[in-house]
Amino acid sequence: MPRVFSGVQPTGNLHLGNYLGAIRNFVSLQDEHETIYCVVDLHAITVQQDPAALREQILEVAATFIAAGIDPKRSIIFNQSRVVQHAELAWIFNCVARLGWLNRMTQFKEKAGKHRENASAGLYVYPCLMAADILAYQADRVPVGDDQRQHLELARDIAQKFNHDYGREFFPIIEPLIHGQATRVMSLRDGRAKMSKSDPSEQSRIGLTDDADTIARKIRRARTDPERLPDEAALADDGGLSPDLVDARPEAANLLTIFAALARKPVADVVASYAGAEFSRFKTDLAELAVASLAPLADRTRSLLDERAELEAILDSGAERATAIAQPVVNEVKRIVGFL
Repeated sequence: MPRVFSGVQPTGNLHLGNYLGAIRNFVSLQDEHETIYCVVDLHAITVQQDPAALREQILEVAATFIAAGIDPKRSIIFNQSRVVQHAELAWIFNCVARLGWLNRMTQFKEKAGKHRENASAGLYVYPCLMAADILAYQADRVPVGDDQRQHLELARDIAQKFNHDYGREFFPIIEPLIHGQATRVMSLRDGRAKMSKSDPSEQSRIGLTDDADTIARKIRRARTDPERLPDEAALADDGGLSPDLVDARPEAANLLTIFAALARKPVADVVASYAGAEFSRFKTDLAELAVASLAPLADRTRSLLDERAELEAILDSGAERATAIAQPVVNEVKRIVGFL
């Protein structure tokens, strides 16, 4: 059975983009794959974190996984720092990866910004740890969004170079899994910017712990444009939204994409239903749909967070199961490298 690995950072404010682009898809993968889902807390500390807040956010991500439908009996759910093989293998991969490869990583450039010299070394070698996360389990399927595609390509390069350098076909070739219509959900305030936890405006995103009134209010206040909803002329040959529409009317394109994803319908069907309609009608329907889809998830997450001991027990069990897979893999890597 193919093995899937993926992770979510516990940096607070999980939002609609995390849900549609990743977490909801994790649920369906349980049916046909061996699934390992990780709260990647080692990645989180590449930037400064408040320790007390980080502990709570680890539990919040675990609770959201379960509330969304990930079954801790069918999938492995754990936080990364409890399985030491991630860090061990990451160091070995630091010695396999080339500086030229890391220098090409666009996410480091974006996150470090103009103050690159003040960025942590951990942020720079983040992709090596991501490769270790996947390959410690010899996972061959990874659900990713567009923003992580470059990191996944680097993980493949690291695996292939290790195999070549040591003359062993030890690590598998990783295949990306791109699921769903909303792999890149944009801000409710700026259709050209990705929905992000780091955006200072709470109105830019729908949080996965927002209550029904907050969800509806954010949808009603979402930025639009003066025109009516587009008709079928705005569709591409494949039935998706045309690049011209996305470029000219990014907010309209974003809201149509969100509606289609929440309704689990082709975007062409949504366009047909609302062609020529005013945004006021569309946003009323979208608000009702978002509340119906997300408010129960938020309620369930909050309920699970009240059962802290149970959540910690799930993470304990998941870490034991993850270690049982990763330890022999990393032990064999050490033997291949030449460690005693």
